[in-house]
Amino acid sequence: MNSELNEEAVEMNEDDDEDEEEPKERDDEGEEGFSVLRPVKVCLCPYLPPRPLDVSTCLYIVQHPAEESRVLRTVPLLAACLPPGKCKVFIGRRFSEERYPELAAVCRDPRSLLLYPGAAADNLEDLSTDFTATPHNVILIDGTWSQAKDMFLRNTLLRLPRQVQLRSAPSSQYVIRTQPSNMCVSTLECAAVTLSIMEKNHGIQEVLLKPLQALCSFQLQHGAQIHHSKEHLIRNGQYNKIMPKNKRKIRRMQKLISNQNI
Repeated sequence: MNSELNEEAVEMNEDDDEDEEEPKERDDEGEEGFSVLRPVKVCLCPYLPPRPLDVSTCLYIVQHPAEESRVLRTVPLLAACLPPGKCKVFIGRRFSEERYPELAAVCRDPRSLLLYPGAAADNLEDLSTDFTATPHNVILIDGTWSQAKDMFLRNTLLRLPRQVQLRSAPSSQYVIRTQPSNMCVSTLECAAVTLSIMEKNHGIQEVLLKPLQALCSFQLQHGAQIHHSKEHLIRNGQYNKIMPKNKRKIRRMQKLISNQNI
């Protein structure tokens, strides 16, 4: 996810949708998962909060199935920092009310927000709502930008909640994965900024970013390279992966960059 990325920038992602898979849901991994899934030398447990963050906001992650197979995901880090039940993950591409009554109920709840940028989205920072007075829900789409766009457009349930976006967000610290634009940030970083605003506690952002920073540091120490955004690479003439089917997307990104420089 990101703060204010428009549709042209979203189309920059190259990943194509896979064949339809059976959707499923789960509560994501807790703290114990990291000691099992990672060697002790690079265990992330020391970088997690000693106790789950005290938040009233509930996060609902709508995750593309391809994310489940990625080793360097950020959603498990996010879930490990939050209390049980505060980070619910639904996996799939299509979500119907019949198959996902819990998600449907959340989408119809007037206290629910969908964090997804667009012309119809309100800036979360500008809302006058006191989110600490009444617990709210936030729905996030987890996947590449092309996957997120497809899921948003094809699922009517996701267009029921009030749509919001982040007007400003720090540069992404998730430097081990290429982003379409300099404005893009990971799902964890989106959630960190969102929770800090809604809970009126800027310390939340620092706590949630700590394990992400450790993850990236470990990977860089063991041979990973820093990934600049596609926008950065195009701006500096370093983007060498232009395939015929992506030329139109590249031209759109170049046009977007030119307009930003005017």
